[in-house]
Amino acid sequence: MRKVLRLWAAATTVAAIVLLPGSTGPVLAQPMAGTITPAAESKAAITLDGDHLTVTQMRAVLRGTAGTLQLSNEAADRMRDSRSGALDALKAGQRVYGWNQALGPLKDHPLTDAEQLDFQRRILRSHAAGVGDELPVGVARLALVLRANSMARAHMGVRPEMVRRMLALVNAGVTPVMPAVGSLGTGDLQPMAAAGLVLTGDGATARLRGGPERPAAAVLAEAGLPDRFALEAGEALPLLSGSGVLTARYVASTYRAETFLDQFDGAFALFLEATRAEADSLDPRTHAERRIPVEEKEAARLRSLISGSRWTTEEGRLRFGEKSPRVQDAVSVRAAPHIAATLRQTLSEADTIITREANASTSNPLVFQRDGGDYEFVMGGNWDGAQIGHAIDTLNAQVTDVAVLSHELSGRLIASKWSYGLPDNLGAPPVGLNSGMVQVQTVGAALIPEMQARAMPAGVLSRPEKFGQEDHNTMAMASVRNLDDNLERAETVLAVQFLLAAQGIDLARPTMDPLPLAKATQALHERFRQRVQTLGEDRWMTPDVRAAVAMVEAGDLRPDVT
Repeated sequence: MRKVLRLWAAATTVAAIVLLPGSTGPVLAQPMAGTITPAAESKAAITLDGDHLTVTQMRAVLRGTAGTLQLSNEAADRMRDSRSGALDALKAGQRVYGWNQALGPLKDHPLTDAEQLDFQRRILRSHAAGVGDELPVGVARLALVLRANSMARAHMGVRPEMVRRMLALVNAGVTPVMPAVGSLGTGDLQPMAAAGLVLTGDGATARLRGGPERPAAAVLAEAGLPDRFALEAGEALPLLSGSGVLTARYVASTYRAETFLDQFDGAFALFLEATRAEADSLDPRTHAERRIPVEEKEAARLRSLISGSRWTTEEGRLRFGEKSPRVQDAVSVRAAPHIAATLRQTLSEADTIITREANASTSNPLVFQRDGGDYEFVMGGNWDGAQIGHAIDTLNAQVTDVAVLSHELSGRLIASKWSYGLPDNLGAPPVGLNSGMVQVQTVGAALIPEMQARAMPAGVLSRPEKFGQEDHNTMAMASVRNLDDNLERAETVLAVQFLLAAQGIDLARPTMDPLPLAKATQALHERFRQRVQTLGEDRWMTPDVRAAVAMVEAGDLRPDVT
């Protein structure tokens, strides 16, 4: 995974690193007009009660734009009552996984009262075995908040002091360094164990306000926090056994996918202009007849983007030299609203899944109050990530499908027959002497099979582990890694489409003038040209591709939709 600072996971102002055409090194580009930066957002305080954390608040935590986080007094009272009841259940003789019994395949090994405190420390140390890239700072921060919110539901038997310690780290800007690889989707064991070592001051590394990675003790001291926090009986497992990391990554990925899709609409509108496409496929009557509300909205969004264009008309096509009616464009053009709307609906459904997941007790065991007032432990599988994992796999498949569509549209732009008369390769005169942008288009082609291979749903690849005690695993963390890798590829594929569509418009403009583009597409084209110049004579193209990718990654090419 490319180690870059992204707006959906960073706590600093968005700025893209680009290579300007003809330059020999990177230039720090200022955020585009309209780009959301943390400094522009209000920092509203968030009070956790286990039941009301919203996607908007999660995204604020992810970006580092949330205000102070605190635990509600009512939730703290419920947690104390639940903790007291849990301890009473143990005294009454209930044998409980992770409390007075060991973990995993060792679940039948009892623990004495004296061993339970030491057991918490050993759990964190033994489970902090993850490897791979570090999770982005924003994702790690959000994972802590999500876990704290789940604990605030008062069904895990932990003290409110533990939640307050977690929130104290977040408020002070202390973020554990959490490795991305190790979890099978059945809990966030390895990354959250690393977080637990920082939380307790028992080792591992952390960052202070996104700064360098250092030993946790030094970071805690500089942040003005106590360097030690002792876990009591039963408090290590609730930190690990859940879906905080997975959900945090899903929040980041859905935000990124939403940004990608919004920009796809802009690239598609530029394509429509460059190819003087017929607009009947956006007619509201045909989309209403399909009876998919989100598709109707997507078609309306695309209509607004080309509203006022005289290029996408019979007049415009005749001006460019088409001698007969277009009749209809290719499937990639006509079906684009359907394909994009499918992804948009999945993103809407993701908000429901995320909200439910963030405000649920995703752990094992759980503590419940009986009708008589006493408490009991119930052991189950609430940490399982089947629903969220399969949803991530679906999102990955649909992001891949939109990227394939984007690549197909790019393929139409570089072929004179498929683009209805644009120069082959989108080369400037003299075409032939100038090779144009065909090799830019194949950058996208190189990534498509990689995306298709990584779109295989990891959720169907369960394998039994740990002596068969964990004999079904959702592999949801593999799913979200595949999604993130494919989002990175998709952003490059889309950047290629922007490069080609903008070039197509510039090559067509001498013939099409004075017919205007739509107001929205003209503004988007001008914004793109602030960073990447029109291709005349052949030049070194890597800086152009990098600049376009940087704009897409930063969300700078979201079109203005009225």
